[in-house]
Amino acid sequence: MNKLVQLCYDEIKKICRKAFDYHKLQPLIFPALFVLFLLLASLEEIVDDVMEGDTHALDQYVLMLFRDPQNINDTVGPHWVAEMMRDFSALGGFTVLTMVTIAVAVYFFVAKKAGKAWYMLMAVGTGTLLTNILKAGFDRPRPNLSLLDTYTYTSSFPSGHSMMAAVVYLTLGGLLAQSQQQKRMKFYIFGMALVTAFLVGISRVFLGAHWVSDVAAGWMAGLAWALLFWLGQRYWVARRYNAQ
Repeated sequence: MNKLVQLCYDEIKKICRKAFDYHKLQPLIFPALFVLFLLLASLEEIVDDVMEGDTHALDQYVLMLFRDPQNINDTVGPHWVAEMMRDFSALGGFTVLTMVTIAVAVYFFVAKKAGKAWYMLMAVGTGTLLTNILKAGFDRPRPNLSLLDTYTYTSSFPSGHSMMAAVVYLTLGGLLAQSQQQKRMKFYIFGMALVTAFLVGISRVFLGAHWVSDVAAGWMAGLAWALLFWLGQRYWVARRYNAQ
């Protein structure tokens, strides 16, 4: 009996030691889970409000903030501002994001880091699929004040540009941050990724391609998806660590 108790005690101590050591190795796991919960809760709230029509007044108000009161078909400010917003919008477009994803994946394959390459491809590929499923499910009409000359073949909710910009740039930021030792460099990389996703979303509202609730939902969904994949990667690392 004493041997059995001692054996159980030794096993529990071993598990606790591994858990404590892994927590020191990955101290951001629990805060990341909390942030993921907040993102999903916020997304659910936005979806409910959109379905019930509660965002209509806010959507109209924000859209008109960027419009010339004398001519709502024109945006506020000089013409170069609208041109700059088109450039920001392109950063979240399918062509640019595909090129970035492929370039990063090929780099990691060439560098013999296939795990990171597949991580990037899987995060972006599944994120794209999820975006199209959500758009087909909600089928929300877009604003009729778009300044974009391109043909839009998907519905408005959520903003695909905003969601996929968050997925791609945050996933890329996570991969780049792993190679940095200094915390200020990690913060800079993630900061730039967030700023880029933010500018893409703002540009979509400015150009009249989306309602602000579309963009907010896209941000929440994209950030949550990138964070979910990061947590999955950390879980895989934990399994390898605990198997040692």
